[in-house]
Amino acid sequence: MLIAIRREPRPERRVAVTPRGVKALTDAGHDVAVPSGAGDGAAIPDDAFTAAGARIAEPGDPDLLLGVGPLTADDTSGASAVLGFLDPLGSPHQIERLAAAGTTALALEMVPRTTQAQAMDALSSQATALGYAGALLAATELPRFFPMMMTAAGTIAPARVLVLGAGVAGLQAIATARRLGAVVAAYDIRPAAREQVESLGADFVGGPVADEAQMEGGYAREVSEETRRQQQQALAEAVAAADAVITTAAVPGRRAPVLVSLGMVDTMKPGALVIDLAAATGGNCEVTSPGTTVERNGVRVMGPLHLVSTVAGHASDMLGRNITALVTHLWESGELDTSTEIGAAVCVARGGEITSDAVRSALEAGG
Repeated sequence: MLIAIRREPRPERRVAVTPRGVKALTDAGHDVAVPSGAGDGAAIPDDAFTAAGARIAEPGDPDLLLGVGPLTADDTSGASAVLGFLDPLGSPHQIERLAAAGTTALALEMVPRTTQAQAMDALSSQATALGYAGALLAATELPRFFPMMMTAAGTIAPARVLVLGAGVAGLQAIATARRLGAVVAAYDIRPAAREQVESLGADFVGGPVADEAQMEGGYAREVSEETRRQQQQALAEAVAAADAVITTAAVPGRRAPVLVSLGMVDTMKPGALVIDLAAATGGNCEVTSPGTTVERNGVRVMGPLHLVSTVAGHASDMLGRNITALVTHLWESGELDTSTEIGAAVCVARGGEITSDAVRSALEAGG
């Protein structure tokens, strides 16, 4: 089939498939078209794609369009099928539009967290890049060193970093901040998080944990108002003591939970920093303004929206491996097969109909 790679609009710098993936697709007999300059943001020149077997050409009307996204119906006109980040639970009306256009929609967000699907788990790979970039941003923006230093001017105490949310992004932020020499503490509502946090050498902040906070597959879900109140009380002291707070908590298809209140920000010392990696879905900090930096009483609250693009080279390489593995699985028989566990999960629209119960529920809820 004809597979087209989308040229992503700036500020997105990632590309859906790198030359490694293109070679795998062309070796499997597919015709791959890559628009000129599609890999520029990830430092991949056109000739690297052609050397892997691709044609440099505009997408046209491909059998399959591969993109980063989040992709909308306006981005996929002319494609029989589209695979990428589609935000199916946050923007279910876009899936409805894709279905109405007769486009088969395959959402990377819906890849199940199973052993078989591990190589296709794009959410995890990109969260790894996000957590790494978030820790580096904190180290760059904080007006002090991360590590303890013995200097001619005396001993410099290490920075204290608090990471809220211990999913893939949070764990990578913890590991990176630790490598840079910071003293790291972390918190997550899910019961399994303590062991994961402590295995990386960070302290687990005391606070409520709740079995109901974890969905199947390890993702977080919303908790009760009483649990949230207990959570805020437990976090107040840790936030006040931190030089930098990195927040990563997200709930699929929902607004990010507010973990750091305005009152907590007011207890932080001047020069302290909040890096809100959940800014795209509203933010974990009450002060966060997505895409901008807000300063309050000497504390800066940053809400970056395209942080993964700062490490676009490796992020694209990981994403391309995930997408190539998924395409190989879905088209193993030569035709699109959505009867497998993975295929049924990622296919959210086909044959003019929405095929995902989760997306239908999100539409009924007014998503």
